[in-house]
Amino acid sequence: MTILIAAVILVGALCLLDLLLTFGVIRRLREHTTHLEGLLNTVGMGDAQRILGKPVGDFAATTTDGEPVSRALLSGETVVAFFSPTCGPCKEKAPVFADLVRAHALDRQQVLAVVAGDGGEEESARMAGLLEPSARVVMDRGGEDSVAGAFQISAFPTFCLVDAEGVVRVVDSDADRLLVPADA
Repeated sequence: MTILIAAVILVGALCLLDLLLTFGVIRRLREHTTHLEGLLNTVGMGDAQRILGKPVGDFAATTTDGEPVSRALLSGETVVAFFSPTCGPCKEKAPVFADLVRAHALDRQQVLAVVAGDGGEEESARMAGLLEPSARVVMDRGGEDSVAGAFQISAFPTFCLVDAEGVVRVVDSDADRLLVPADA
């Protein structure tokens, strides 16, 4: 009988220890989640410090509609968004960006969306199709005259506001902070 009582107490103690360790793991996972969300929200901020207030470099590209786009052809204030089809936050923010552009009633000529990198034809085409109704879309595979290279973008998603002189005036990793809907 005493062995049975001792065994029950031992099992109870082990279960209590397991429960305490589980609570500790959950607490650490929450801390890590908060930390990772913070990192995701600051992605590209090194880019922001490097390019803010500087003119955009030269680039030459063609939109998915066959329209040529270059630094010289940007006129007026232009919103330029950089996405990668392999980037999880890009997949979430691309439809939000398209909705914000429509809500802000921007002319399609004022918006350039760049799908950068090689995420596979299907993923790239899906992202481009999502953005095309709201923006001119460039499939950017890198190279000397790449759009991402001209803007010195290394993190995705990144959103820029370029003035009429071709100077980057705003850089952010969140389109919500770059574009405020007209009805807000």
